[in-house]
Amino acid sequence: MTRRAKLTPEQAGLPPGGGKRRVNGLRREEVAVLAGVSTEYYAQIERGDIARASEEILNAIASALQLDDVERQHLLDLCRAARPRPRQPAQEGKIHANVRQLMDAMPGLPASIQNGRLDLLATNSLGRALYADVYERHSGTSLPNLALYMFLDEHSHVTFPDWTIVAEDAVRTLQSELARVPRSKAFVELIGRLSTISPEFRSMWAAHNVSAHRRGKKRIMHPVVGELELNYEALQLPGAPGLQMVTFLPEVGSPAEDALRLLGSWNMPSSQGPRVSLEEDATVEDPGRPRE
Repeated sequence: MTRRAKLTPEQAGLPPGGGKRRVNGLRREEVAVLAGVSTEYYAQIERGDIARASEEILNAIASALQLDDVERQHLLDLCRAARPRPRQPAQEGKIHANVRQLMDAMPGLPASIQNGRLDLLATNSLGRALYADVYERHSGTSLPNLALYMFLDEHSHVTFPDWTIVAEDAVRTLQSELARVPRSKAFVELIGRLSTISPEFRSMWAAHNVSAHRRGKKRIMHPVVGELELNYEALQLPGAPGLQMVTFLPEVGSPAEDALRLLGSWNMPSSQGPRVSLEEDATVEDPGRPRE
């Protein structure tokens, strides 16, 4: 529905039609015509009745709505997850010892391992130092969660000068995770807590935007070395469903490179905090669950 509302008849190659339109964007019947299905059938699909919808039909609807590759795949994933069939709960992978060794072998680059809920499962020493504020302001026995920090801690606006961009990226990541773990209690409770407390999160979540954030730039204001502008790369871990390694790289010769070098020599005063065992299942308790 959100994609239909964003597409005008002119953009879809249809005549605008007479009279006042009661809906933003395309009408259901217009999408149905473009996809080659009946209006009633399309309306059933839009309401979530997808038991009879083939992948061919879903691809036709995706083309009619001019979805990009990421949105198209997200639609297919959501529909597969919603089909009424026996299904094993999606499992998170395990952090292999080799992955920890790989992170520690990059002392000059911050690196972390995150799951789709944006829990910080593990970091190398420079990654821990880069996220010093996140760890320092985190309390309890659960793992730090970037989404909770982003939306429930006002200090995140200081840590991330481009807060809106970073927050929207986080929500898009969570939207993608929804298709992978639609029945995850921990995920549902995390989204519930964020939606209950944060109006900003509610607004961004309602937009249903998804995108693949595999690389980009991020500005981070660090309490010791100041502002760093870093490139990041997010790599899916082979054989570890739902986990990815995120590394930050400064431009060669940039102030950020000098700042990271200084940060690397900074002696962290606190312990490394909660970590996932190297060969332990990386599934954790819901970081958003209220504690007694």
